[in-house]
Amino acid sequence: MKDLFEGIEDLFINVLFAPLDWLRELELESWFLANILNFFFVIVGFLAFLYWMKQLKTYNDNNEENRDPKAHSFLG
Repeated sequence: MKDLFEGIEDLFINVLFAPLDWLRELELESWFLANILNFFFVIVGFLAFLYWMKQLKTYNDNNEENRDPKAHSFLG
């Protein structure tokens, strides 16, 4: 059983986290390249937010939402 957990540890440390270790070492050479993964996630999140706002505006312009104060049980 101990070998199983050591195998899982080896998989994560030496294989799956290797790219993140490489990014950590890259930080000493180039801060921008070391944080490129973070920038990617921020851009994806921002694009998802813009898409969400666009969809909300579309539903708002079509008057598809029931805006009666009693329409939602948590309001009344």
